[in-house]
Amino acid sequence: MKNILFLLVFGFSFSLFAQNDAALIKHYEAFYKQMKVQGDTQGIINALTHLTILKPSEARKDTLAYVYLNEGKYTQALNIIGIEQKATDSNIAIEVKAIALKSIGELERALPFYEAIYTKLPGAQVAYEIADIYMNLNKFSDSKKYIDLGLASVTDTQGKAFYEMQQPYQVPLKAAFYYLEAIAKFNENKVTNKAAAIVILDKALAIEPNFNMALIVKNALSQPIQNTETKN
Repeated sequence: MKNILFLLVFGFSFSLFAQNDAALIKHYEAFYKQMKVQGDTQGIINALTHLTILKPSEARKDTLAYVYLNEGKYTQALNIIGIEQKATDSNIAIEVKAIALKSIGELERALPFYEAIYTKLPGAQVAYEIADIYMNLNKFSDSKKYIDLGLASVTDTQGKAFYEMQQPYQVPLKAAFYYLEAIAKFNENKVTNKAAAIVILDKALAIEPNFNMALIVKNALSQPIQNTETKN
């Protein structure tokens, strides 16, 4: 009799919890929709976090990670979906992992995700990111491969933002590719390739005369070699 009573109480409690969960899910789904209407990012994060706990799904986790990414919270985004490359990764998950890992300086880990994006949807913007990663890893021939691919497909309407100045600025993506190409050319042979690198930088500056990074590098390459010999 006691066992039967226990089962009845347990069954009632389980049913009550299930009803409560269903009510909470309905509440947070409505809350999520309202936060989207209001443009309240923190509210969206709160709603998705509760929904991920109450009714987990990979799609919901990917969406939450993407929201974190757009807020510049790269570590939080990666904490949601991880950093491993999985065959089941959605397009959103791949994009989040690529951008977040690059943003926190994990370039080698970011690279396979960017290459996965390029394999699925090749384009100049992604080619630039891959070329830039290879450049920073001192793999200049690999960088040049993606520079060439990018230059072959870039359009006049595409741009690239730079942040080395107090005020961020944007240049045409084609000019940004020439900037990378000049650096790659110089690093092929730092003794003989200065002039060739400057010629390529001039192509970038012909497109965007106020391209600050290109001007900085050109000025550095144009400096005469200092004679360090001591005269007696």
